[in-house]
Amino acid sequence: MNEAEILRELLALADETGLRVRPIGGAPASESEPAAGSGTVRVRDETWVVLSGADSVDERVAVLARALRQHAGALLEQRYLPPALRDLLT
Repeated sequence: MNEAEILRELLALADETGLRVRPIGGAPASESEPAAGSGTVRVRDETWVVLSGADSVDERVAVLARALRQHAGALLEQRYLPPALRDLLT
């Protein structure tokens, strides 16, 4: 699996587990501000994963995999995952 395929699979897993994912543009609001990066945030009582277009696919994969491990690990243990995904999530 290439990185783009892994990202698509992780996005599907996030959807299945109820983890909210929000893509954002990569351009900074102004030249003096850095571009927003990907990360996990709490919004009220929900965990959201923000994926920035400014980040590489590898960085977005890492952020999403970490969020799935932390917030949906128990659900993922009960499900078959291809070896490439299982390696990222364990």
